[in-house]
Amino acid sequence: MTEFWVSSGHHLTHRHEGGGIVATDELILAYLARPEVLPPEEACDAERALHASLMDNPRRAVLAAEIAALADPDARENWEFLVGFRDRLFAAPTIEAAYLGLVRDGAGVPPLFMNHLAHLILRNVLDGCEDPYILRAAEPFFRPQRVSVADGAAMLADAELIEAQEVDPHASPLLAMMGHSPVKDLDVLTADNAWSYWSRSDAFSMVLNLGGDERARDALATVIKRWVAHLTGVAVAVEPLQTLTDEDWRWFVGLDAEATRLGNLMWRGGRLTQEEEGRILALFRLTFEDGAPVIPEVAGHPVYLIMAMTQDRHLRLKPQNLIAGLPFRPGAVS
Repeated sequence: MTEFWVSSGHHLTHRHEGGGIVATDELILAYLARPEVLPPEEACDAERALHASLMDNPRRAVLAAEIAALADPDARENWEFLVGFRDRLFAAPTIEAAYLGLVRDGAGVPPLFMNHLAHLILRNVLDGCEDPYILRAAEPFFRPQRVSVADGAAMLADAELIEAQEVDPHASPLLAMMGHSPVKDLDVLTADNAWSYWSRSDAFSMVLNLGGDERARDALATVIKRWVAHLTGVAVAVEPLQTLTDEDWRWFVGLDAEATRLGNLMWRGGRLTQEEEGRILALFRLTFEDGAPVIPEVAGHPVYLIMAMTQDRHLRLKPQNLIAGLPFRPGAVS
């Protein structure tokens, strides 16, 4: 089996008998070692002591008085969240269960942490996958993308790479099209170079030709299907669409905030402008197996999934919408 996404921390978890993964001390230590969590130079002695004690014992109880003793109010807020996040990961039977709890509670979890959990869970969902197209199609679930259009087709590149630093726009046509990138070997994923994904999976340096490569859209449909089945236990079928022609569509899910806005506009009978229509990057039809625990008004009807970029050509998927937004009966999916 080929390894991929070591940066997810999957190797720092244990496999649960039910197929999920379980948080370990090592995983929490990795969180504590993140640059965003390390005490800054100006941190007070109390914050440094708190961090050091958790590095020694990541499971130890943290008293409210310890956090209240921190001099910086922002640090107090950050540590209150971090300790609560740690406690939820340890209290839940699996990381998947902790993620579902965060989604259903509507907890204000920073995107950084939700993205990392999605990365970690997807690494488990796709364990054993040998198709680089599927793996690359999964990256937008946990890494924002920059969108460009070439020959009328939407191309997705990792936003962090593109925005990390300015480069000579004449270095290559692809870099010029994307704007900024610190990598010189940014390549569009094709059948010919897919083999190279394995050596660069943690670099996130391959571009997905979402609009012009049918295999890319099929791969994204596969990721959606497996994500929903893994987290809800409900089997679904997902297929890409060119247009939404169903005049009796009963339900939709926006896979990102912009798609939700555009979908709501259409749902209310509004018409999209040509520019707004151009922001829609992909449409999918999701269907449930007979007997799925969905609300009566949707039973027997498909759910349409919309993915769209923002006006500044960013794609920020919210995979939690596939959990909170699908029309399951209340309490039917745990």
